Amino acid sequence: MSFHITGLNHRTAPVEVRERVAFPAQQLGEALGLLVQAGVSEGMILSTCNRVEVVISLDEGDGQTIVEQFLEQTRQMPRNLLSPHLYHYQGRDAIRHLFRVAASLDSMVVGEPQILGQLKDAYAAAKSSGALNGFLDGLMTRAFSVAKRVRTETEIGQNAVSVSYAAVELAREIFGNLNGRAILLIGAGKMSELAARHLHRAGASQIYVTNRTEEKAREMAGLFQGKAVPYEQFAAMLPAVDIVITSSGAPHYVLTREMMKDVMHQRRNRPIFLIDIAVPRNIDPQINKVDNVFLYDIDDMGRVVEQNRRSRQAEADDAERIIEEEVEKMLARLREREVTPTIVSLQSQLEQIRQSELDRVRAKLGTLTRQQEEAVDALTKGILGKIAHGPIAELRRQAGRGETHHAIEFVRRVFRLPD
Repeated sequence: MSFHITGLNHRTAPVEVRERVAFPAQQLGEALGLLVQAGVSEGMILSTCNRVEVVISLDEGDGQTIVEQFLEQTRQMPRNLLSPHLYHYQGRDAIRHLFRVAASLDSMVVGEPQILGQLKDAYAAAKSSGALNGFLDGLMTRAFSVAKRVRTETEIGQNAVSVSYAAVELAREIFGNLNGRAILLIGAGKMSELAARHLHRAGASQIYVTNRTEEKAREMAGLFQGKAVPYEQFAAMLPAVDIVITSSGAPHYVLTREMMKDVMHQRRNRPIFLIDIAVPRNIDPQINKVDNVFLYDIDDMGRVVEQNRRSRQAEADDAERIIEEEVEKMLARLREREVTPTIVSLQSQLEQIRQSELDRVRAKLGTLTRQQEEAVDALTKGILGKIAHGPIAELRRQAGRGETHHAIEFVRRVFRLPD
């Protein structure tokens, strides 16, 4: 049995390639069925915006070729265009890669929590399709445990390393719980959309969008089941919202100190969080002097990101050490599993010999008492146990060193075990 991972990600393939290779959720069941039909024992497909990976185990055959042909057929993309973007892992390297993905060490944003949920969704889809039923099932369960251990023993997920994550972290510092908080987006820029998306996932439930082009405001509001606000009326919304994100192309400040002083009076000094990610800036920096107004511009956010990135890198180094330790544990389990059939076969054959010899001598011994039967049984079992101890201990010792093949062959040949 061999274990393989073939895939591509944000480092190996541009978005236009990732889009073509991605599997929509509604197609996963059918795709997994085709993967199993292609000759694999077990299979799983992880498909996100940043990666597509096909994870398989198989008893025989070339895993890389099987997966490349599968991707070519199901994604309708010629192999000569697809192959340059693919990476391949097998055995130890595949196990390490899987554990690193689960622990978010291979993500664009190291430590981000979404990948573990996406991996669990991929596992559930494969499980419900009947594509997981043995080794790979157990390996995935172990990967989830490894990710949990990394989260528990390091602080890799504690510090934001992107502007959008920094926005969530800072908002939580200000408000604590973000459940039910209201957001106003001034401008429909991509970065403000990302920040709003992460804040929305963190619990902020009411989102308002304003833009000079009303159609763009309605379009972005639709992404969050939010509400578009006419641009000339957004100032009236400020007392009702808790977080404001600006990314307008306006050449002047759209929020001034006097405006925010009036807003805070209406809010009765309840805190408000302003994120200015526009260049040039949309918010007058003097607003920071107004009590309970927390203003961060793009440079402030960048400093938070860089500080946290350095902090997270130290945690990532600790996480990598945990991964290596867990890979070794997993390989030890697999090596132990490799010698187990030989151990079971040896014990079974010796037991058959013992029973055969007991049956042969019973005719000569005549009727034995129960105590005599128990004594003979214990004696013969003890002898066989001592005979079996040496080869079984050697098999396990060789498994621990990763050199099982020759030991297995030697024991099978000496004891004439069946293939």
